[in-house]
Amino acid sequence: MSNRIWNVTILLLFLLLSLLLLQFVSSSASIRKLAQPSADGANMDADATRKHIVLISQERDNPFWQSIAEGARTAAEAAGMELEYTGPLRINPEEQTKLLRKAIAAKADAILLQGLGSVDPAYQSLIDSAVSQHIPVIAIDTDEPGSARLAYVGTDNYKAGQQMGELIQTHAGGEAFIGVLIGDEQAANQQLRLAGLRAAIQGAPALRLAGVRSSNISRLEAQRQTEELLASEPKIRILVGFSALDGAGMMDAVKRLGREDIRIFAFDDLAETKDGIRSGQIEASIIQQPRQMGVQAVDLLLRHWQGEQIAAEQFTATFVLDALTVDSLAEER
Repeated sequence: MSNRIWNVTILLLFLLLSLLLLQFVSSSASIRKLAQPSADGANMDADATRKHIVLISQERDNPFWQSIAEGARTAAEAAGMELEYTGPLRINPEEQTKLLRKAIAAKADAILLQGLGSVDPAYQSLIDSAVSQHIPVIAIDTDEPGSARLAYVGTDNYKAGQQMGELIQTHAGGEAFIGVLIGDEQAANQQLRLAGLRAAIQGAPALRLAGVRSSNISRLEAQRQTEELLASEPKIRILVGFSALDGAGMMDAVKRLGREDIRIFAFDDLAETKDGIRSGQIEASIIQQPRQMGVQAVDLLLRHWQGEQIAAEQFTATFVLDALTVDSLAEER
């Protein structure tokens, strides 16, 4: 009898120990479940602290703006920030204004954009509104000097126009009539380049500005406007393009018209422009540094957030691309 009681006692103790072990395992699993959401929450908090920068371009698929975006994204990723790139498919200041309003409403941490100047008065007010909400704004490519923007990053467009004028004087070789294409007649950067060109050739009476047309930043439109310009001013011997697609459009027009007496001076270093320089169809091109603009704009934001005082104008250099430098200078940038 005593053996039976002993066996029952041992069995009960075994069952009790098993129950305690089961409760321990269950409690441990519950603790792990509680701990896991906490870790996930910490990751979510870390993601929430990532700065969100919005870059609003003039034209989303334009190679120049894509290069700016590439530089900005590289710099943002290196700093642990997120870059959102957007813009209208075709030049549309109203759409740029809508995108700016949207970025402000989304509480972006910073906004990079092209200045519009007097094209849309609401644009400057929106920039001021963003800054009042502690969203720093940096203008790229075209300034918005009357606004509360933090800084302008890009080419000194007036000096770039002067540089073009000096380049023409070097290559003109005597009296010459000049025809000019600008990308957008309302764009401040294009007008500044034109003003710089006028100032540079003012002291050279042999050079005369015969006509100015707008290409609307389109290769086809650049070709059409060049053909019309040469038809209306047959004395033109020099063509100047102040936006990236003008060089290729001018080449197309000159080739179609069989005008071998024309010298073309372009802007920027698209593949077609560099090919034109190699083949001798384009004399030279003034090249900017769009990728560096993007990098520098993000760097300025970092310095601003670290409490550093930022200069209002941050000019990136321009260079002359010609037959001697076409296969070296563009690649080194």
